[in-house]
Amino acid sequence: MVPKDCFHLSFSRSGGAGGQHVNKTETKVDLRLDLDAAIAVLGPDDVARIRQALAGRLDAAGRLVVTASEHRSQFQNYEAAMERMANLLASALARRKRRIGTKPTRGSQRRRLDEKRHRGDIKRGRQGGGGE
Repeated sequence: MVPKDCFHLSFSRSGGAGGQHVNKTETKVDLRLDLDAAIAVLGPDDVARIRQALAGRLDAAGRLVVTASEHRSQFQNYEAAMERMANLLASALARRKRRIGTKPTRGSQRRRLDEKRHRGDIKRGRQGGGGE
């Protein structure tokens, strides 16, 4: 969908447990989608929707950021980051179904009014005289 030249990919050392392996290998993947470059492919409307829906995931330069560091392999983290990016874009671009307003049924209206009447009767029953 989006060409590879719109993505910026960098690797760094991953945190967490792992001993010597984690200290000497760069397995963490930082994947960034340049939305300005993606306008040519996605169009300005879709890019605007992405910016609005994923505003919390944009960096200072306006690129969409995804990181992955859960695997010990750089390639597996790369695949996880690409999958995460695809899911984010798909969810941001999904068209939401517009809700069609409906009228309440006659039975639900009747039940609502009966319940209101019943509540009023209960409250009126509490207003008694001051006692003797």
